[in-house]
Amino acid sequence: MLTAHLPSGFIAGRQAQRHRTIPAAMPVALVASVLPDADMIWFHLVDHGSLHHHRYWVHIPAFWAVIAAITLPLLWRSRWRMTAILFFAVIFLHLILDTVGGGILWGVPFSDRLFSLITVPPDHGHWVASFLLHWSFGLELAIWVWAIWLWRRG
Repeated sequence: MLTAHLPSGFIAGRQAQRHRTIPAAMPVALVASVLPDADMIWFHLVDHGSLHHHRYWVHIPAFWAVIAAITLPLLWRSRWRMTAILFFAVIFLHLILDTVGGGILWGVPFSDRLFSLITVPPDHGHWVASFLLHWSFGLELAIWVWAIWLWRRG
């Protein structure tokens, strides 16, 4: 997914806000929805695109599973438990959305293969154009429409 992470976080945050027991639901969902892509700073400024950014630790599900396994028991009896669950759920939502066409290392530490549901062929001059003109971009547009609909609904 190229553009659907933030709107998907908005959708998750809006759904979580319905449960008034989740403190800071919207900001947490929005931050978590884009947090794995913080690796783009390293990708562009340091690595200069030499390694696919989905191979960095913030895009590895096993990393987040370990962090969740440490964090959730510590917060289980606190009022922040549901907020932490929301945070990790939205992180995994990001990884699931990236699995559609971008590939994620779901098999780490047993495999270094990027798993992807579909392959977007490089049919156009630039990879962004190939993604934008592929049928799967319709999924991103649907997420945007849903998020805008929820936002307009108030």
